[in-house]
Amino acid sequence: MNTSAIVRDQVLSALPQAQRERLAYIDFRLYFLGELRRADVADRFGTGPAAATRDIAQYRDIASENLELDNSDKAYRPTEEFVPLFDHAPQRVLTALSSGFGEGIGEELGSMVRCEFPIELTTPQMSTLAPITRAIHRGKALRTTYTSIESGCTEREIVPIALVNNGSRWHVRAYDRRRNGFRDFVLTRVETPVLLENSPILEKEKVDQDVQWNRIIELELVPHPRHPRHEVVMMDYGMPDGVLRVKVRAANAGYLLRRWTIDCSPDHRLEGIEFALWLRDPLSLYGASSAHLAPGYVDPKSDAKITSITAM
Repeated sequence: MNTSAIVRDQVLSALPQAQRERLAYIDFRLYFLGELRRADVADRFGTGPAAATRDIAQYRDIASENLELDNSDKAYRPTEEFVPLFDHAPQRVLTALSSGFGEGIGEELGSMVRCEFPIELTTPQMSTLAPITRAIHRGKALRTTYTSIESGCTEREIVPIALVNNGSRWHVRAYDRRRNGFRDFVLTRVETPVLLENSPILEKEKVDQDVQWNRIIELELVPHPRHPRHEVVMMDYGMPDGVLRVKVRAANAGYLLRRWTIDCSPDHRLEGIEFALWLRDPLSLYGASSAHLAPGYVDPKSDAKITSITAM
């Protein structure tokens, strides 16, 4: 990092959080949309035109070479020498571009550029989600009705510890008092959850007791030996050295491997262009309760039985 960059970082770190957020938004619009107007800042943060002018002036004081005024339409444009002041996390950038920047009410926010999503076939009810997230945040138990394939409709007491999106649906990781263990509950199958304010949480029900949740596995993924274009796979997954290393919770490893259609067979026997990646060491999944979800996975112990992690 050069001296000017160090000075910039020192100046930015000394500013109040609210000021940094406004400067980050200016940086974002210049970088990803290629234009900035005073009204953009004023509308986003609910400030007046004079305050927006001061924010832009402060950005120019810190990085004058990053923007120039286009007098034809009174908009600032990024210069050819533009270097972003902030590290913009890819996931947040894509979320902002596709769903709007910041928090909004109802349907006010729209995409910042034309964007298309896969159709969501299943989403949880907000009246179900809210008690669950309150329970996670406050460390409380819930009483709920849950419908599973195995047991049908039953009443459960659960202690939620986290929400998980497996790529196709949401579930809640929770301690199940009925089965005395941690399980995954599909949110769309949860009905009428009620917070149990006066139900004490036992030590065994706390998140630090969930071995599968706390165990982190490192997976080494490589281009599938049967794939016709290894160089394309390496480009798609950003793996210049030919290996993609991913760290994932044991409780969620099977979900990830299934979502991305990764061949986990010991002899990479699965065929089809959809199998772009192969798990180089299938033994890395050993002991993970979600391993049975991984395409092609074979339990190295022939007599081992892997218990389903979904509350069936």
